[in-house]
Amino acid sequence: MTTSAGHAGRPNEDFVGAVPGAAVLLDGAGIPGTGAICAHGVAWYTHRLGGALLGRLSRDDGRDLVALLAAAISEVAAAHRDTCDLTHPASPQATVAIVRAHRGRLDHLLLADSFLVLDEVGGGPRVVTDAREATARRICSAPLEGLVPGTPEYDRVRESCVEALRARRNQPGGYWIAKDDPYAAEEAVTGSRPLDDLRGVALLSNGASRIVSPYGLTDWAGVRDLLATDGPAEVVRRVRQAEARASGGPDAPVPDDATVAHCTDLPRWSADSRRGAEPCRS
Repeated sequence: MTTSAGHAGRPNEDFVGAVPGAAVLLDGAGIPGTGAICAHGVAWYTHRLGGALLGRLSRDDGRDLVALLAAAISEVAAAHRDTCDLTHPASPQATVAIVRAHRGRLDHLLLADSFLVLDEVGGGPRVVTDAREATARRICSAPLEGLVPGTPEYDRVRESCVEALRARRNQPGGYWIAKDDPYAAEEAVTGSRPLDDLRGVALLSNGASRIVSPYGLTDWAGVRDLLATDGPAEVVRRVRQAEARASGGPDAPVPDDATVAHCTDLPRWSADSRRGAEPCRS
């Protein structure tokens, strides 16, 4: 695993962690300087939610990932509901990506725009993401087309686009993210694959996925190969290099926190396991 803050002097709002058989990656979201809304901040939220998820996953009881995420959201919301305005659109929130090996299968859950790369045996990588936030952002940003960045008109329209995107958050027809409402977990993208079909799996935050888009340094097969040869840190290093080259340009993305978890040596399900014994772990 590796994680890198996008801005010097600002907390890294991503979270990554693992327990035997499971890994969690969160990408925090919120607005800097909103201490009057939540005194804790986005980094606090992602670490509390990530810790709550890992604590539940460590039990290795096969509990449904949706129910597990809903319980963790409720737990963290209760921890600061009395002191913070959780209903405010700018209060802390996070994308969620979970993978878990259990009883011969790899279960996954994605909420908002992190990326799961499944390294399939006998095939190319299969990429899973929750595209609804990107779709909502593209729709809400359409009025900016043709406007010149930095002009008063651009800034005015951009603010209205931001408000329109916030209005779609955790709403039917919009997109879903972990915040204060445990129901958001019900809207997560979930799936399950036999472990024997996979060589490995990787989780990437939106900031790390920039190696593919928008920078186009490689494709997802290239990401899989880069992880195998040089590890997660090399993915982030190349993203930072691309950000540095693009800085100052009119369309340069703002540097983002970047995080990668690469899971190999997946647990295998033995013949004895199929008869009811515990799974073999490598």
